[in-house]
Amino acid sequence: MNLAPVTIGRLVHAARRARANAYAPYSRFAVGAAALAADGRIFSGCNVENGSFGLTICAERNALAAMIAAGQRPVAMAIVTRDGKATPCGACRQVLAEFAPDLPIILASETDDGITVHRLTELLPALFRFPPGGETSQK
Repeated sequence: MNLAPVTIGRLVHAARRARANAYAPYSRFAVGAAALAADGRIFSGCNVENGSFGLTICAERNALAAMIAAGQRPVAMAIVTRDGKATPCGACRQVLAEFAPDLPIILASETDDGITVHRLTELLPALFRFPPGGETSQK
């Protein structure tokens, strides 16, 4: 998928807005994410930390969950961090790969300093599939 600059801008803007609402009292690492659906809607999420660290929910999975709940699937995702260099964690990569293995991932900073675009397959080259190599029968 070749993303138009205006689409990238809309996604980054939505991810920046979501990042402003992040709850990150432990790590102080606020993250915002925005996922683009095929119908053009954008679903946003932020990280929500918890004192029991395993219960922390990443921004990427929050945005994806909202999208799935609305009956949509992702066609691109923007992730905003302070410096724009942090990629999704391994758990988020695997969850995103469930729905879009070749998803464009846009990384951006809290300011307008540089935006990079990667493919999820670059970030997770040996993703797990069940059944191995196959699709599930679900939507």
